[in-house]
Amino acid sequence: MSNEIITRDNERIRGFFQSIERMLDSIENVTRNYRPTLGGERFLTDKEVSQRLKISRRSLQDYRTNGQIPYIQLGGKILYRESDIQQMLEEGYKGKFR
Repeated sequence: MSNEIITRDNERIRGFFQSIERMLDSIENVTRNYRPTLGGERFLTDKEVSQRLKISRRSLQDYRTNGQIPYIQLGGKILYRESDIQQMLEEGYKGKFR
C-alpha cells in the first residue's frame, strides 16, 4: 500500500469528478425536458411544436385556423397531443423520390 496523499489534483480524482459532472448534466437535461403524461398522452405547447416542426409560431397559428393541425384550447392556452403531431407527420410523408 502506498502512503501517497490523494488530492483533488490527482488525475484519477479529476476524472472521477468530471464523470460526476457529466452525469449531473445529463440528469438535469432529462428532468428539464420531462413532461408527465395525462392518460398516457404527452401534450406540447405551441412553442415546442413550432421548434420541432421548424416553423414560426405564426405559421402554426395559420395551420390551426385552416384546420390543418389538431389542437386543444383550454382557456387561453393551446396544447397539441404529441401523437397527433406524429400522425400528421406520418400522413404527410411522401417517401422516396424516383
